[in-house]
Formats: sequence, C-alpha cells, structure tokens
Amino acid sequence: MESYQGLAILTTNLKSSLDQAFQRRLRFTVTFPFPDATQREAIWLRIFPKETPTQGVDPKRLAQLNVAGGNIRNIALNAAFIAAAAGKPVQMEHVLEAARLEAQKIERPLTDAEIRGWV
Repeated sequence: MESYQGLAILTTNLKSSLDQAFQRRLRFTVTFPFPDATQREAIWLRIFPKETPTQGVDPKRLAQLNVAGGNIRNIALNAAFIAAAAGKPVQMEHVLEAARLEAQKIERPLTDAEIRGWV
C-alpha cells in the first residue's frame, strides 16, 4: 500500500477483523452506522424508481426488516425482476420472496416480527 500512488477505497462490514498495522496505513476511515427503522423506511420510500410499477408496497412494514441499505437495494432490485417475470407490478409478495433470497445469501434467517403483515 505504501507504494501505491492512486486512490483506493476499501470497504468492510467487519472493521474489527482488520489488522491494526493495516488500519494505520489508511489515511481516512468513514463509518456508516446501521440504519434504524426510520432510516430504513426512508430508504424504502426512495428505492424504486418512479417508472417502476408498484402496488401496495408498504415502506413502514418493510422497514421492520433489520437489514442495511445495500441489502434493501438488493431486495428491491430482485423484487422488481421477480414481478417483471410474473408480468405484475412490484407487490409485497415479490418483496418477501426477494427478502427470503437475500436472507439466504447473507445467512441470516428472517424473523416473524420482521415480515409480519407483509402478505
């Protein structure tokens, strides 16, 4: 790293796993806190482009899902693909299916409290 002259952007979800000697070589570190329910709702409110057909998508209920913004993006994108394949607007059932796929990917089960009332 000492000889590299360009800009490098490194990301991690496990800063505690980085060696301190490595961390000393980083000029800046920026911490992005995990979003709370209000922040997740705000993300859900803006995640689908205006052109995306949606029906009955409830950002308040979706905000119960305790995941980071990047996971919300993945879920929304997958839900849009699932809905498009079915020839329907994005609905809560599509978001639920996408959330289950994302939960498998990150190896974190969905709790009943997180998805209660989605469908």
